Amino acid sequence: MSTQTKIRTVDSSLIKFSKPEDPKEHPFNIARLSIEPSSTLSALQEAAELLKNTNEPVAFPTETVYGLGADARRTESVYSIYKAKNRPADNPLIVHIASLDQLRRLISKNQPLNTQNKGFSDDSLIPQVYDPLIDRFWPGPLSILLPVKNNEHPPVSPVVTANQPTFAVRMPEHPVALALIALADVPLAAPSANASTRPSPTQAKHVYNDLQGKIPLILDGGSCGVGLESTVVNGLCNPPVILRPGGVSLEQIRACGGIWVNTQVYKPTAINMEKNYIPQTPGMKYRHYSPTAKVMLFLDYKEHEAMDCLYEQLRQQTMDKDEAKIGVLCSRKWKKESFQEFSNLIFLDLGQEGSEITKNLFAHLRELDLLGVNFVLVEGVTEDNEGLAIMNRLSKAASMVFTKDSSD
Repeated sequence: MSTQTKIRTVDSSLIKFSKPEDPKEHPFNIARLSIEPSSTLSALQEAAELLKNTNEPVAFPTETVYGLGADARRTESVYSIYKAKNRPADNPLIVHIASLDQLRRLISKNQPLNTQNKGFSDDSLIPQVYDPLIDRFWPGPLSILLPVKNNEHPPVSPVVTANQPTFAVRMPEHPVALALIALADVPLAAPSANASTRPSPTQAKHVYNDLQGKIPLILDGGSCGVGLESTVVNGLCNPPVILRPGGVSLEQIRACGGIWVNTQVYKPTAINMEKNYIPQTPGMKYRHYSPTAKVMLFLDYKEHEAMDCLYEQLRQQTMDKDEAKIGVLCSRKWKKESFQEFSNLIFLDLGQEGSEITKNLFAHLRELDLLGVNFVLVEGVTEDNEGLAIMNRLSKAASMVFTKDSSD
């Protein structure tokens, strides 16, 4: 049975969070929210009621991408996310919270009785190793891995964790996301609000295109600022590991000092691709972020070299170059005039800076899909700073990856 999907516009400027009086206190130790009576408040209250009183998920903007959220503690609510997205059941979800207090309350129900929590700070249940990251990056596009300490009373539904002993959590920066979670006072399991395997949505219309008739409500807060999902880190091991690159770079994490100086980046192995392998966090197993068109990703290839590879693909598919509709995503070096021999060419500029590229990437992939291109040629970037997350997403979206040494 189809659900009527409603879109309600919300204005972030009407959402206010006051700072604590003590400058040493984390700004979001407690969520101090105020919203003037308005259509924005009404929309947020409607969404909060759905999250508290039904099992249906709600789509909302974050600074990274649009999320599809439901109560992380209730299995039936979490199932509704998987159903709407057609998401594989062994692909875990990230939990979103609006304050440290909310996270502590969530974890405290999970603690075994009569035990000492060594390695945890006195005033919270959050591992101390994460203190410098929380101070610097929360709210923001960073998710941390936490332990499930009591299997009889887990903090979140086992569906969220895919029955694993850890779960990932983050505090989003977007005012709409924070306000929704605070108003509902519900920790939200929230993957990207797209059909599974599709490019992540950075605008409300992307969500509507994928999930119309499957969810009751989309909060439209405009375009997302970061454009790529959060970085996921595991600080429960030494050295710490970035499980999924994202909105916070490896360089930024290492700059936090201490144990984080030695942070490594997870590298997939053959076992991680096996059918029975269950990943610790989203983005570790499945190929996704993919448009319908075939994506050809090039690193250190010049325009004419990329075109040679395209011609080979056209030849294999017995497709004439004048019949093929070609999309090109350039970043720092490729020029439009180098591709003029194609009559059906759509050339889009991702931008020069890493922040521009991350913001435009998914939106441009979706735009090319709507225009019905057959192939997308993408100019890759180096993997420093934002480039690590950019290439991670592109490699998962790509049908074919072409690399060579820059010295060639």
